[in-house]
Amino acid sequence: MKIKIGQIGIGHNHGKMKFYAFKQFPELFEVVGFSEDNPDWLEKRGDLDVYKGFKNYPVEELIDMCDALIIECDVKNLTKYALMCVKKGKHIHMDKPASGTLSEFKEVLDIAKEKNLVVQMGYMYRYNPAVLKTFELIEEGKLGEIYSINAEMSTFHPKKYKEWLTTFNGGIMYILGSHLVDLIVYIMGEPDRVTSYLKHTGLDGVDVCDNNLAVLEYGNSLARIYVSSVEVNGWGRRQFMVSGSKGTVNIVPMENPCTMTYSDLAITDTHYEDKKVICDIEDVPKDSRYDTMVSAFYEYIKGTKENPFTYEHDYLVQKVLYEIIGGTN
Repeated sequence: MKIKIGQIGIGHNHGKMKFYAFKQFPELFEVVGFSEDNPDWLEKRGDLDVYKGFKNYPVEELIDMCDALIIECDVKNLTKYALMCVKKGKHIHMDKPASGTLSEFKEVLDIAKEKNLVVQMGYMYRYNPAVLKTFELIEEGKLGEIYSINAEMSTFHPKKYKEWLTTFNGGIMYILGSHLVDLIVYIMGEPDRVTSYLKHTGLDGVDVCDNNLAVLEYGNSLARIYVSSVEVNGWGRRQFMVSGSKGTVNIVPMENPCTMTYSDLAITDTHYEDKKVICDIEDVPKDSRYDTMVSAFYEYIKGTKENPFTYEHDYLVQKVLYEIIGGTN
């Protein structure tokens, strides 16, 4: 049986492609329409081809019509609309990062848990084939005790985007760093200590945190997150490296193309040579970036698959993210 789904908001940077992704699974979802009452977003994105043929409903009406909602409004309102949906008993795919205070986000998660509703956060790297392979290697003990994680996610953003980032504490660390916090917390849990270096380059005359580093301490282990809006070819250096007592995995770039290498003590039998194997990982085309996430959302709702990213995990991700940026947005 198909799940009736609609999209609240078109202002999120992932909104257009999320709507497109759900449309690619007509055997799973009946896409009802969308809701957007902000005239600025309607002017900028309302006429995009992806929304043609779909009605713009009042938000309350859309929620009542649907079994599940895709929440893709501008970041500052994500939690507000998520709360409206779960109070009405609706499953949600909520884009990232969460907004509002920790207590507000916790209310969303608590209500969803009480009502057995699916909350799927829009962290697409959870479904990246190389990241999933890394999780598998860790669970199998192939990497041993994890000592180090190095995670980078940068871009060279235009001035207009950086001006938008001034809306948020932490700037680009809040928007992109959240993806990396999600993966690190999934592997390592809550850190013992968080130290942040949030720098303002002032490039293009924009005063924003655009050159950022965070260090998460776990006993004898370290996780480093570097996120920048001023790195030329930052996309090509997006990286997730996990190193332990038995082996190292390195994913760089993380997508388009997704390239993963693996080394263990048998492969790396000398100390001063680069010895590794290239893993056979299927790349994900740009227009299919969210396909695995969308199909997983269906399975979570139907109960044929359990969401490994629990309510408690999602809360902890937001908590650690707020510690990194120095407060809520």
